[in-house]
Amino acid sequence: AGGNYGNVMAAAHILKQASCGNGNFTLDVYPSSQPVYLDLVRKGAVASLLEAGAIFKTAFCGPCFGAGDTPANNAFSIRHTTRNFPNREGSKPGNGQFASVALMDARSIAATAANGGVLTSAEGYMDDYVETPYDYDDQPYATRVYQGFGQADEGASLVYGPNIKDWPDMEPLADSVLLKVCSKIMDPVTTTDELIPSGETSSYRSNPLGLAEFTLSRRDPEYVGRAKAVDKVERARLAGDCPAGVDPALKDVFAVLRAHFGNVSMKDVEIGSMIYCIKPGDGSAREQAASCQRVLGGLANICQEYATKRYRSNVINWGMLPFQMEGQPDFEIGDYIYVPDVKKALDGDMKAIKAYVVGKDLRELSLYIAPMTDDEKKIVKAGCLINYNRNR
Repeated sequence: AGGNYGNVMAAAHILKQASCGNGNFTLDVYPSSQPVYLDLVRKGAVASLLEAGAIFKTAFCGPCFGAGDTPANNAFSIRHTTRNFPNREGSKPGNGQFASVALMDARSIAATAANGGVLTSAEGYMDDYVETPYDYDDQPYATRVYQGFGQADEGASLVYGPNIKDWPDMEPLADSVLLKVCSKIMDPVTTTDELIPSGETSSYRSNPLGLAEFTLSRRDPEYVGRAKAVDKVERARLAGDCPAGVDPALKDVFAVLRAHFGNVSMKDVEIGSMIYCIKPGDGSAREQAASCQRVLGGLANICQEYATKRYRSNVINWGMLPFQMEGQPDFEIGDYIYVPDVKKALDGDMKAIKAYVVGKDLRELSLYIAPMTDDEKKIVKAGCLINYNRNR
């Protein structure tokens, strides 16, 4: 059932002295915060629901994330909020497993429980209900969370477990970039769950490079290896070595570029990986969908449309160029795309950014970037939000 205060109070009213299935089904409740949970306890709602057989769980993204309340095979689940993406709520049809998930309001879920599991509207269950105002109390936070603002102990060392790693350094954006296409996904929508899976990856949430090993693992298992190979080229460039010593194909690439643009030096052009999706970023707001690309050497995304503003914002905050284009992509995995004077483009209207697919000759590619704030432009130029804040 939904976890905001009003929903849980109403559910407690509906289920007072009722039963949650007697083994035929279960009812789980996730209060939306600890203060909400505290007020529900004080007002007796938790007792009423526990007596009815409901199970209370702490506020976390379990049922959305796929880490809790995953339906069994052939089961039917009704939920107040749903993320019915692959692997999240039980459905893996390719493995012969299927679960049905339906979205209902929380009060109707409680009414369904009170009616023995038969899908039931809350109409008729709420006639004598009087809504009780929510009384916020921040004590659960004040007594649990260290209030250290303005009184930092700069001499104290951070405690790192063996699976907690620092973020690798990100380089500032160069004047021109060379992007290698490392994945091309032509599905109508690419979810954040496909960009970086949930579930089995959760133990690496504080290990950026460990987590990045799972990037696109459910959609394009070869992506990580391709991106690492490109990153190895860029590491060589930053170390002052010739990138073509790592990727001999760059000799031909830069020969074509010099034939058209004059003196284009390998040492001055930033080289990074790129992902193309038609519409990436649907689903949860986890920033790892972008950061995992970045720590592998990701330098840009190209798409027709970003599914969510939050994913695009995460791409920007991690210093990647949020390119868009119209029409079908005229490039394949393994192709190089050269974007000259990209920093100047960020200072312009960004409506028509010339790029070039590099083969035996050049094919012009028209990219654009939707409006960005001045701070967002500075973040991308700095290489990521961490760099931007460090340099302020």
